[in-house]
Amino acid sequence: MTIPDDWGLSGKVAIVTGGGAHGDGIGNGRAAAILLARAGVKVVVVDRDGGLAKRTVEMLQEAGGEGMAFEADVTRSADCAAMVAAAVQRFGALHLLDNNVGIGSRGSVVDESEEAWRRVMQVNVESMFLSSKHAIPAMRKAGGGAIVNVSSISAIRPRGLTTYTVSKSAVIGLTKAMAVDHGKDGIRVNCVAPGPVYTPMVYAGGMSPAARETRKNASTLKVEGTGWDIGAAVRFLLSEQARYITGQVLVVDGGTSLTAPERDSR
Repeated sequence: MTIPDDWGLSGKVAIVTGGGAHGDGIGNGRAAAILLARAGVKVVVVDRDGGLAKRTVEMLQEAGGEGMAFEADVTRSADCAAMVAAAVQRFGALHLLDNNVGIGSRGSVVDESEEAWRRVMQVNVESMFLSSKHAIPAMRKAGGGAIVNVSSISAIRPRGLTTYTVSKSAVIGLTKAMAVDHGKDGIRVNCVAPGPVYTPMVYAGGMSPAARETRKNASTLKVEGTGWDIGAAVRFLLSEQARYITGQVLVVDGGTSLTAPERDSR
């Protein structure tokens, strides 16, 4: 089988949740949206902050792509239904979904509050459940599609972020279950597990230069990851290049999970 130069993506319609980023920074969702648009995908960029989603659309348009911004809170079922309806109304179908929303947490089960536990699970897991719940029927109508859920290497290498680790482990379980459930619909479901990439979410938190250097050197490659690395992995798994891949976890961490250093929170 010959895969076209556009990776079989041209003309497809995608939703990227969590597709905004601070300023002109490149987060995982923004990178995926831009890279998909460059490949000819029509991208619906979803973010709780509509202004951030709009900026991503401007950036992908500057790169020659086509897209629309949609403001939504993907922890709400009604918002997820509305974003799918908007994609179909604007572009005629839905083929691809990048479930990219997530928040962090720190500490053990003793340290974590019950409220924080529930919120992390809601944002990191339930949002993907809801987005997929409403996207999959539209994908069936389109003849199939692909979904990528974004997890984390914390799911396979716990390091003092217990609630976050559990939520990201659940994302992997959700991915595998959905792959089994919806293979018959022609829908592939895979997972990307990023390592400690340097994104606006990280540097907006005020990470020190020393901590940044420690993170970089934790990689066996001694290279700092960026949102582009994650976006490229998402694009690959959504593309026809990955037509025979489903239910899998692609770790994108420069080898960091092989060395598993202690967490440095400076």
